[in-house]
Amino acid sequence: MTSPAEPTASPARRREVIDALRRGAVPAAGLDLFAVGMDRINAAIGDDLTTVTTGGAVFKAIRGEYGSGKTFTTRWIAERAKRANLAVAEVQISENETPLHRLETVYRRLTERLATATFPPSALRAVVDGWFYALEEDVLAGGDVSADDPAVLDTAVGLLLEQRLAVVSRTAPAFAAALRGYRTATLAGETATADAVLAWLGGQPHVAAAARRAAGVRGDLDHFAALSFLQGLLVVLRDSGHPGLLLVLDEVETLQRVRSDARDKALNALRQLIDEVHSGRFPGLYLLITGTPAFYDGPQGVQRLAPLAQRLAVDFTADPRFDNPRAVQIRLPGFTHESLVELGTRVRDLYAVGATGTGADRIAGLVDDDFVAQFARAVAGGLGGRVGVAPRLFLKKLVDVLDRVDQVPDFRPREHYPLTLNDTELTDVERNAARADDIALDDL
Repeated sequence: MTSPAEPTASPARRREVIDALRRGAVPAAGLDLFAVGMDRINAAIGDDLTTVTTGGAVFKAIRGEYGSGKTFTTRWIAERAKRANLAVAEVQISENETPLHRLETVYRRLTERLATATFPPSALRAVVDGWFYALEEDVLAGGDVSADDPAVLDTAVGLLLEQRLAVVSRTAPAFAAALRGYRTATLAGETATADAVLAWLGGQPHVAAAARRAAGVRGDLDHFAALSFLQGLLVVLRDSGHPGLLLVLDEVETLQRVRSDARDKALNALRQLIDEVHSGRFPGLYLLITGTPAFYDGPQGVQRLAPLAQRLAVDFTADPRFDNPRAVQIRLPGFTHESLVELGTRVRDLYAVGATGTGADRIAGLVDDDFVAQFARAVAGGLGGRVGVAPRLFLKKLVDVLDRVDQVPDFRPREHYPLTLNDTELTDVERNAARADDIALDDL
């Protein structure tokens, strides 16, 4: 479990976290500043990351109800992955935008969302450029080629490229061809062609025919080549200084709502991905999916495909306290009132560090632990007592209270903050849980 926020957190990190919570969103970074309850999976995740950084591959499934913290958990893992110098990509699975049964679309979203500790999405160009730089350095380190002879250097780099991608080229020679075409266009100063070839390498459709001809590739990336391109991307990442890739497939439970034929194809694609991970085809890949219990256990999800159900089977009949975090599935038990209060106090302390003027003292006095506890109970009460649904809205409202205390000298939250839950600010799940009545805080 992460320790409470400390003044050593940079103003930029604090601001990024608070701004995201103010919008009702999960922060993209800085989650370690207020994470609660991660101690039970901390060691297992660390072992997984060690496996990936040393050339292994890992598949893990996160399960939890809406509001249990699936997105938070995956982004917390992503931050740890970046600290281990892995690249990360978070892909939202959806019927129209990113259907899982079309792996070429998943690969395209992966390259669009690719990020590293140094570069935000899309980091594909930076990774590829870094790879070519590493190849040049390796060639020059051999002592047989001089940097003063560009033609010979370019030839040697091309030969090394072929060697590094030999395994990939057996099934997808177009991957290496596109990289050669990108380098050729870049060295020639043909920026438009280089951009187009890189887009094709990233799985983008409808790339100009002239650029494809220049690189010696045809058509668009298809479902079957996507896995080989992923294999090639892992090689490029590794040689450019990133030992692996964390790929998050979020909201996989949306498969339950698609047509039965598309659902069956998607489930089989997931089964294929898992098998490929375990076969050793993707050294350096950490594949992480998220879904609701209904997806894993219900008739319209994993259980619909027996081989997939067997691969994901975990016994969750025991007390959640005794779950095995090394198992293929990690169960998120969801928030209790106590853990929700702990989360609120950590966010309050994080906010107070950056408060203006005497705001920190006012926050300590007006938004004390007792207020946070009562406020958490009030928000959860407004959602039918469903504490597990409350975290997003609770933190959004709490930051609103903190903003007012920080900026308005006369504001007293117990007297001046009538908590209301409006339909327009609620998600579908929150709306279904919410009462129609306003909730007063007179008794806080």
